[in-house]
Amino acid sequence: MSSVSTRRYVPGQGEGEGEDGDNLEPAETTTVGKAADGRSPRLVTAGLTLIMAFPLIVALAVLRQPRWFPILDLAMTELRIRDVGTANTPLIGLPGRIGVLGQDHGSHPGPLSFWLLAPAYRLFGSTAWASEVATVVLHTAAVATSLWLARRRGGTILVLGTAAVLATLARSYGAEVLTQPWNPYMPVLWWFVLLMAVWSLTSRDIVALPIAVLAASFCAQTHVPYLGLVAGLGVVAAIGVGDHYRRADPVTRHRLRRWVLGSAALGGLLWLAPVIDQVTEDPANGTLLVEHFGNPSEEAVGLRRGAEMVLLHLDPWRLFTEQGADTGSLAEASQAPTGSVLPGLALLAIWAVTVVLAWRLRHQALIRLHLVIAAGLALAVLSISRIFGPLWYYLMMWAWGITSLLILAVVWSVGAHLLRRADAPPSRTLVRAGAGTLVSVIILTSVVFTVTASKVEQPAPELSDTMQALVPPVVDVLSDGDAPGQGRDETYLVVWSDAIHIGSQGIALVNELERADFDVGVIKPWSTPVARHRRRDPADATTLVVLATGINIERWRAKPDAEEIAYVDLRTPQVRTEFERVRGSVIDELRAVGLIDLAAGVDTNLFAAAIDGRVPEAAQDGMTRLLDLGEPTAVFIGPVSMMD
Repeated sequence: MSSVSTRRYVPGQGEGEGEDGDNLEPAETTTVGKAADGRSPRLVTAGLTLIMAFPLIVALAVLRQPRWFPILDLAMTELRIRDVGTANTPLIGLPGRIGVLGQDHGSHPGPLSFWLLAPAYRLFGSTAWASEVATVVLHTAAVATSLWLARRRGGTILVLGTAAVLATLARSYGAEVLTQPWNPYMPVLWWFVLLMAVWSLTSRDIVALPIAVLAASFCAQTHVPYLGLVAGLGVVAAIGVGDHYRRADPVTRHRLRRWVLGSAALGGLLWLAPVIDQVTEDPANGTLLVEHFGNPSEEAVGLRRGAEMVLLHLDPWRLFTEQGADTGSLAEASQAPTGSVLPGLALLAIWAVTVVLAWRLRHQALIRLHLVIAAGLALAVLSISRIFGPLWYYLMMWAWGITSLLILAVVWSVGAHLLRRADAPPSRTLVRAGAGTLVSVIILTSVVFTVTASKVEQPAPELSDTMQALVPPVVDVLSDGDAPGQGRDETYLVVWSDAIHIGSQGIALVNELERADFDVGVIKPWSTPVARHRRRDPADATTLVVLATGINIERWRAKPDAEEIAYVDLRTPQVRTEFERVRGSVIDELRAVGLIDLAAGVDTNLFAAAIDGRVPEAAQDGMTRLLDLGEPTAVFIGPVSMMD
């Protein structure tokens, strides 16, 4: 005799999941989760990944020509990618604003980003452009992984919803962010993967554990601000796995132990390199990190400021309309975001209402998603509150990932509430309409992103253009093996006297000379930026190579042994006139407010002066303009004794 179920319909819960959510199977078998047109969910996931990757493929095509010359951090990154697989495989991350430059200069925790970039970098020719291709490969992998996790949680409809918010998030970050292999940019989509993976673990899907370990390691090793965030989410994940183990039967517990042990082994492997550095180097990078953040040189911004920054990043209008890296200049990038917190407060209030809706529905998947979002918001406030020094925009870019997931949870909660009120499974027509709407959002957003991506420019194009004009003659001169102190059998020491861009082009020159198979090294103060194994004692070098900018060019021209082998000034006469006019105005403004030291720095260290917190707004605008206009650059060679 058949029986009739009296349980009310709960959207998103499949046949294998009761209201206590004890099932171990992914949710893709639910009625709501089936593909609206009957297509394979895997095919849908693959197609969406391709659609979302298309704008970045267009960006790569645009960036292919002219040749790009990486500057500063991006040159440091390529040097380390090139080191992967050699005797000097990197053990730590990129140098950061950690410790003291030239003394105990610390780096970000680990080298995982370099390791993961290396395969595609070599596959596409080991060029600067290949590093951008490798970056897009990593971001595409993050998108595919997020969609795969979404399919396990809620089937095809949730995949479409996740793709919609990811497409919006990617468009918001922009092609500039998602093609550059810069360490603050590379983890932004993998942070979203981590949030999805932790949600899966709280939903008792142990298969997500190795993904969480990989994503957490990638984020934390690549950019140190993620360390606290990752640690906090790690606690949430551990609680989820522990609760799963406590409720499981003996067979399932055995399965869980295998996944946990395997994931622990993966984590140990991923963190082996920083551990090796810790036991072999003195001072070790881990020690420098602990000393730097344990004894900060400035006061942290505090909880109130942290909460304000989180609310600014909860503004959906900014997410939908702005580009995340649209800062205008490096000097402007050092300033904290501004604006009203009211949109963020409004979204937060709406989210709180949907949390109540999910709780009343006893919708386990949604409740756990809301818990992960709540943990992410709390960790966000705490993490930002601990920042000391300038609130650089890139220190908080990850917050948009939380906002995107929050918006997804809000829409899903409202939809689940409406379906519950109907007290019946959604009709096929309704499912198709919902899927069609989401697909339209994905396609429209991707089209808009493709249009903006088609106009992408390489980072610091003026400096890259200068290097494009400078490097070929330098390589030609140094290749002349018949001249004394020249040729590829010599050992070169590269130094720089940069009056404007804190050594950006000097590091770029090291990268390009090494690419051209010259044996180059740097003095100790710059060994951490270019990797410690490139440190060279002046006594071990046969030839000195000097890059000079601005007023420093005349100083090197005055040295009798210095031979000028390249000179570049891309400025037109009108631009030079504007430079002198703005320079005079800035110096007058700084002197008028008693900033005599910074007035001198306009000619000797412009970038450092531009980001000094004491600078009035008008003077800072002027220095930003000077940075954009640039100054001439020259390269000299001669005996190492010229350094004296």
